[in-house]
Amino acid sequence: MITIIHGDDISSSRNYFLELKAKHKDLISFDSKNLTITSLIQNIKGSGLFSETNTIFIEDFLTKVKKITSEAKEILKFIANNSKDSNFVMWESKEISKRDLFSFKDAVIKIFKLPQNIFLFLDSLKPNNSNHSLNLFHQAIASGIKEELILFMLQRQFRLLLALSHSEQNEGSIDEITRLAPWQMGKLEKQANFFEMSKLQNIYKKLYEIELNQKTGGLSLSLSQTIDFLLMEM
Repeated sequence: MITIIHGDDISSSRNYFLELKAKHKDLISFDSKNLTITSLIQNIKGSGLFSETNTIFIEDFLTKVKKITSEAKEILKFIANNSKDSNFVMWESKEISKRDLFSFKDAVIKIFKLPQNIFLFLDSLKPNNSNHSLNLFHQAIASGIKEELILFMLQRQFRLLLALSHSEQNEGSIDEITRLAPWQMGKLEKQANFFEMSKLQNIYKKLYEIELNQKTGGLSLSLSQTIDFLLMEM
């Protein structure tokens, strides 16, 4: 059997994956860095586990494969051919498109999605729009999204905005940008244009400081109140 765990709620999907992993004492685990067709065959067939049902955990393979190479095809074929004798549990750190899931017709798909208001909040971030952003921020909290996750997503949003602004100035980009869909890229480019470069850099620095102080107990206010003040300054 093949189980694919994915979605934009990375925290929940990751916890679910780790809970499944904790239930297995003898397991084989791969991530995108050490997964090759050779290592897959050697570790599984070489262990003699094909004599009984076993579970193989694979992390971020579909997410990190930028293009389907011949080896990637071999790995996918191997998983499909052996899914009746073994359980393959695949966790992905983002939502996988229906097109990419099409080849896994018999797979069990577990998708973890964040409430839509968190994305409305992230899209609202621009100068002179603090009241609207504050309202959406607290709606996101009320819907059950933890402030720590919102802080993580804020950092990612401004990292992408900074990277896009730098790329316009021919100063390079980051790997996350290359994995964006065209519609995501267009929306972020439009949002980045609302900010001056110095403003983006300042906000990203403050987000880093908030995270550092939150982890070390250095925040004088709650995390929610601290983010409130950051949004009001935007």
